[in-house]
Amino acid sequence: MSTLIYGRLKQAALASAENLGIPSFYYDNKTELAASRESLKTNMLLKKCMSYMDETSMYSGHGISHAEAVAVDAGVVIQIEGRIQNVDFELLKDLVVYVQIAALFHDIKRKEKNHTIAGSDEARRILKGFQIEERYKRYIADAIRNHEAFKKVLESEDEIGKLISDSLYDADKFRWGPDNFITTLWLILDSADVPFETFCENFHKNIHYIERIKTTFRTETGRKYGPEFIDMGIMIGQAIYKEMLNIVHLQ
Repeated sequence: MSTLIYGRLKQAALASAENLGIPSFYYDNKTELAASRESLKTNMLLKKCMSYMDETSMYSGHGISHAEAVAVDAGVVIQIEGRIQNVDFELLKDLVVYVQIAALFHDIKRKEKNHTIAGSDEARRILKGFQIEERYKRYIADAIRNHEAFKKVLESEDEIGKLISDSLYDADKFRWGPDNFITTLWLILDSADVPFETFCENFHKNIHYIERIKTTFRTETGRKYGPEFIDMGIMIGQAIYKEMLNIVHLQ
């Protein structure tokens, strides 16, 4: 029965998302988006990173597709922020790759209790075999350590380290918008036997938690576009909640 109900709720979510359209972040930054996607698709270091990722060992809803989405958006954010900070063009191309490495690995230990620490340590281990300057390996590991919301942010070594860290955080938190309600939620439910009653009890509380993310974005770009992502997600969540009440009323 729960499977049928969740299918109905998912359809409500998809219909709401279709009506809302695409966040303005993607319209406003098409050139950066194309460059980021091309980097993720063609860069050999990123291809090597993918060889270390195993979907079966990753947490439902935070697997490879999630990591790739974060990598694309992080590549966009760091291009915009890098230009604001007058980062050298050639260095900025490298930083796109480095933040994408951090994005691919950021949830690699999601199943563990302290997943940011475990993920940071695992990234350090993997990156020992990469031809990357040591300081950038540290920046990548530190960014992974700093990507969780509502946790103390460890101070970065310098402005470049902070740029990588903050770009990863904001791109990851963009996923708390529409993606959370049209993809992540249903992947989690598919992998767990969650009674409908339990889902109902927790849903409204989780919406409130997501609302709080709007004040946590760390870059100028994140603060500009992040709240729209979250608001759109909440509107989709409200459509789910409305359909949920209809189902409860019929029971």
